[in-house]
Amino acid sequence: MDIDAGEALVEAIKPLARSTRRPGAIGGLGGFGALFDLRAAGYRDPILVAGTDGVGTKLKLAIGAGIHDGIGVDLVAMCVNDLVVQGAEPLFFLDYFASGKLDVATGRAVVAGIAKGCREAGCALVGGETAEMPGLYAGKDYDLAGFAVGAVERDRVLTGAKVAAGDVVLGLAASGGHANGFSLVRRIIERAGLALDERAPFAPGQKLGAALLTPTRIYVKSCLAALKAGGVRALAHITGGGLIENPPRVFGDRLAARIDMGAWTVPPVFRWLKDTGGVAPREMARTFNCGIGMIAIVAAPRAGAIAKIFRGKGETVFEIGRMIPRAKDGAGVILEGLEGAWRG
Repeated sequence: MDIDAGEALVEAIKPLARSTRRPGAIGGLGGFGALFDLRAAGYRDPILVAGTDGVGTKLKLAIGAGIHDGIGVDLVAMCVNDLVVQGAEPLFFLDYFASGKLDVATGRAVVAGIAKGCREAGCALVGGETAEMPGLYAGKDYDLAGFAVGAVERDRVLTGAKVAAGDVVLGLAASGGHANGFSLVRRIIERAGLALDERAPFAPGQKLGAALLTPTRIYVKSCLAALKAGGVRALAHITGGGLIENPPRVFGDRLAARIDMGAWTVPPVFRWLKDTGGVAPREMARTFNCGIGMIAIVAAPRAGAIAKIFRGKGETVFEIGRMIPRAKDGAGVILEGLEGAWRG
């Protein structure tokens, strides 16, 4: 282990961590553990919500393209977007960075992205672990994991229990592929015979690697604002499993979401992946977000007002469907216009 490199990285990221400070965070980097004061954060009867995640094989693209700053945003996003769907405000974040040989510049770029993601989510970067393991990682390879803890007042936990037939389904636009399905993405790139520094066929003026590495959108502040206004009955983060498997996780087996795939335009990157990879439309919808990164199920009378709140926080919002009673042995999501959604 290069102890000097490790110490250099810690010194380099201390200002980044300080830039994420928020009420409740105590102390800085360097201790054996991080402290957080829930009372100072404004909570009276909180439930803690915790989550952990990574960014999967999107890391391989980041390493191959030499673009490391956005992958840290992805890491934070995959964790904090999972917290907010339960009504929780992310409070603090920790990261795990492991490599075969520590490169300070790469490590700092990754942590700079993590700090940016934490600022976007309003949570504090309170610590982490940097591991150098030459027997496990080769060359420039590295791995990342993230850990987030949030809180929600006991009487405001979002369970989806109030979702009812007739509720409106709002879709919040994604920024790209986010951090799911990249093993398939990499196979399609290989099949197309493209290099990451070549022009992106679906994004004029961008290189393929940079276009595919667009960071995951963080929906925390917009979702918290909508929750505060009232009328949001459930939120679903569209990650692995896509539009088919994620929504039923928040409303159970008595209802179904009828989603109109024509309510938004599927972004060019997904049409390119489908056509180049020969992927069936339903498999695309089960693997990727297809342009919708977060779903909000809202009471119908409040749909317009909630959509306005989301837009006021910078989201692109589509009314994409309705909740209906589920047929016996029926699917939890019914995708209408699935075949036609892929025409440019």
